[in-house]
Amino acid sequence: MTRSSVILITGVMASGKSTVARMLAERLPKAAYIPGDVFRRMMVSGREDPSPHGTPEALSQLRLRYRASAAVADEYASDGWTAVVQDVVLGGELAEYAALVRTRPLYVVVLAPSAQVVARRERERPKSGYGAWTVEDLDRILREDTPALGLWIDTSDQTPEETVQAVLADLDKARCPHP
Repeated sequence: MTRSSVILITGVMASGKSTVARMLAERLPKAAYIPGDVFRRMMVSGREDPSPHGTPEALSQLRLRYRASAAVADEYASDGWTAVVQDVVLGGELAEYAALVRTRPLYVVVLAPSAQVVARRERERPKSGYGAWTVEDLDRILREDTPALGLWIDTSDQTPEETVQAVLADLDKARCPHP
């Protein structure tokens, strides 16, 4: 693993992104953890969250959030850090996000536990992230509409630590080419 890189950890809600991204950043010698949701929460009034029947404004705000996190990741990487970004980046937006990040190497890790495991995790956690979405909605987008970029890991039967170990062991498979 080299410094001055960006690692995007993505997947559906309750796939383990936050836990894995933070743990991964803690294992690296000089890393910053960049949660994408921070940029969503910065939009205080007028925010429209993505939904299954989203508006053009909701999509515009989602893309603003992605541009902001990619720019922050690039800034950390330009100063010698490994920027570990975690966010829900699915469908065609994944390739778009990869194009936003100027830093190379860029690694994309997609956490892809089964829909049944995600539904159980969602029921067991104190917060609810799905709102108008269903687990099945996002799982379908993940599996049918998301390009096969980077390293995909079925984390259904893994602990977060095992997932971090798997990421570190196969990080070269996560490397994305420059667009």
